[in-house]
Amino acid sequence: MRIAMVGLGRMGANMTKRLLQGGHEVVAFDLSEDAIRASEAEGAIGARTLDEVAQKLTAPRTVWVMVPAGDPTEKTIMTLTEKLSAGDVIIDGGNSNYKETMRRAEAVSAKGLHFVDVGTSGGVWGLKEGYSMMVGGEKDVVERLRPIFETLAPSADLGWGHVGPSGSGHFVKMVHNGIEYGLMQAYAEGFEIMWAKEEFHLDLYQIAEIWRHGSVVRSWLLDLTANALKADPELPGIKGWVADSGEGRWTVFESIDQDVPAPVIIMSLLMRFISRQEDSYAAKLLAAMRNQFGGHAVKHE
Repeated sequence: MRIAMVGLGRMGANMTKRLLQGGHEVVAFDLSEDAIRASEAEGAIGARTLDEVAQKLTAPRTVWVMVPAGDPTEKTIMTLTEKLSAGDVIIDGGNSNYKETMRRAEAVSAKGLHFVDVGTSGGVWGLKEGYSMMVGGEKDVVERLRPIFETLAPSADLGWGHVGPSGSGHFVKMVHNGIEYGLMQAYAEGFEIMWAKEEFHLDLYQIAEIWRHGSVVRSWLLDLTANALKADPELPGIKGWVADSGEGRWTVFESIDQDVPAPVIIMSLLMRFISRQEDSYAAKLLAAMRNQFGGHAVKHE
């Protein structure tokens, strides 16, 4: 099966490799010539323009868009609607907001094209382990694309599925990322408590390895935590500044819109905000209040 991959960042490039390894033909496009040449070296068919992408595919065409969410995705998809023909399929495999996805699906459909949203998880390990994919869109179109998903997934019948109509794939991925925030925060807090218990001289890497086998808290995130702790538990050179991709925020907004309490996810997002404050005014004010009402000592700069 021939498919185009538009966007050859790390994940797009790795997905291209996995598709090629699975026997598919891939037309590879990116704004970076080096990225295109790297994919060509892997066996992909390079394209230098979106016009060329369309020309190198046969109808019904399938174009997988793997570019940053927001304006880059919007421009790429809308441009593709002018290059493709009725019956062709555009797949958005990035981390788009599901509400934007629903709007884009209508716009694409109005031009006689099909739109499929794929919430994709797997990160840098996807090439080796396979990708988890939450797929939204028309059922018959998704079924037509089955060979692609079976190749990218951990196995043909595991790690992927059609979850509902347009927007549902990105919605489920959004919630997936919100849960991920909570899990990561719980691990981080637990290991910090153990790190602080200096009298026990705990080996955090050893403990992570113990928990990885048989424990009820074992997970892939714990596996990755063990990897991070193995070299040096003090994590030298890493600053405690944690970004958020946006999907955690969207999950929080959705919990508010749906009147669904989600305190763990909400607090994990707020903890990421706290990590970015070099000097918290709120913390200063808290210290001042404690000093005012209880005479508690304050630390001066």
